[in-house]
Amino acid sequence: MFEWVSWPGMAAAAAIALVAAAIVILIVTGVASAFGRKYQFVRNLTRWGRMPFRVLVVVIALWFAVGQTLPDRELWPYVSHGFLIGVIIVAAWLVGALIILAIDHAISRYRNDPESRSARTARTQLEIVRRLVIAIVIVLAIAGVLLTFDAVRAVGTSLLASAGIISVIAGLAAQSTLGNMFAGIQLAFSEALRVDDVVIAEGQWGRIEEMTLTYVVLKLWDDRRLVLPSTYFTTTPFENWTRHSSDLLGVVEFDLDWNLDLDDMRTQLDRILAATSLWDQRESVLQVTETTGHTMRVRILVSASDSGRLFDLRCHVREEMVRWLIRQGSPGMPRQRVVMLDPYDPSERDAKTVEMPMVDGNVEPLPERPGLFTGSIEAETRASEFTQAIPIIRPDDDHEAERQDP
Repeated sequence: MFEWVSWPGMAAAAAIALVAAAIVILIVTGVASAFGRKYQFVRNLTRWGRMPFRVLVVVIALWFAVGQTLPDRELWPYVSHGFLIGVIIVAAWLVGALIILAIDHAISRYRNDPESRSARTARTQLEIVRRLVIAIVIVLAIAGVLLTFDAVRAVGTSLLASAGIISVIAGLAAQSTLGNMFAGIQLAFSEALRVDDVVIAEGQWGRIEEMTLTYVVLKLWDDRRLVLPSTYFTTTPFENWTRHSSDLLGVVEFDLDWNLDLDDMRTQLDRILAATSLWDQRESVLQVTETTGHTMRVRILVSASDSGRLFDLRCHVREEMVRWLIRQGSPGMPRQRVVMLDPYDPSERDAKTVEMPMVDGNVEPLPERPGLFTGSIEAETRASEFTQAIPIIRPDDDHEAERQDP
């Protein structure tokens, strides 16, 4: 009669266990494949969880078979302990794979809309949560394996009595690491920084490529990577160009001669912007912001839908304006003036007056042009953002109120 509690019996039981495990795996795989034809999530679940699930089923089946047929019972505590450690490790592997699958599935729902502020916020938070949960699973798996040893459990009991002292020592030793971890969590859930945000940090312009619990990777405009600790963004001021939207304003400045006709320059600016798709048609302002003894500073303000297009638009406007100024010739070119006067000629020492156009005996003012903060409803609305409490009252509103007043 065949004896199961023997070495040949254990081998036979192990073979039967493997066959049974294979049958269970085939059944589960068939069911998953049937549902996977309709649901993408199930197909991803099969791809991510296939290997850890199979290993877990095989380990459990062998554990049961060896436990029933091992002839040397004195070895069983050690063998069982090894199987227990294997189950803990493989179970942690399976749980981690399922967590990665679930969070990646949630992240993929937001990848179709990279320009959305809420989508970038959700992606950033989910990626931080994924790393945090995986770290917790790994720590718990290691703790579970260590606690299977009696000596470790005894040491752990004694350590709990002095947990206060140990926590202080650990906190001091890992102050920088813990600070970066808490800073990473703070950045993710305070929405101060998100993946794909365009920022200026350390004088470098780039896009947030990756955010972890301890550091942030900034992809610079020249394809370099700037790696900064998470605490940098919680302790150092930085510019976020996409905090609420990606729309931006940019400046192009020229130092030109006073003889330049500004109306012609405004007309040329309108032609340049109308001929390019880089301009988003929000803002187009040309103003003289400063005058010196030899030149006047002309500032052109334009707008674009994002930082990359704005940079190209500023370069385009600058190049086209330079070409136009060259075609114009000398009127706008900066120059140095030297006036030679005869100190003995009284007529040259007298100041020359310039006659201004008169209307009803008064000097006719120059027509006002729309500016950045005046001259249009949009400009006045922008000005109100800096005054906050000052209402915008237009003359037409006062006349309307007088007509309605009995």
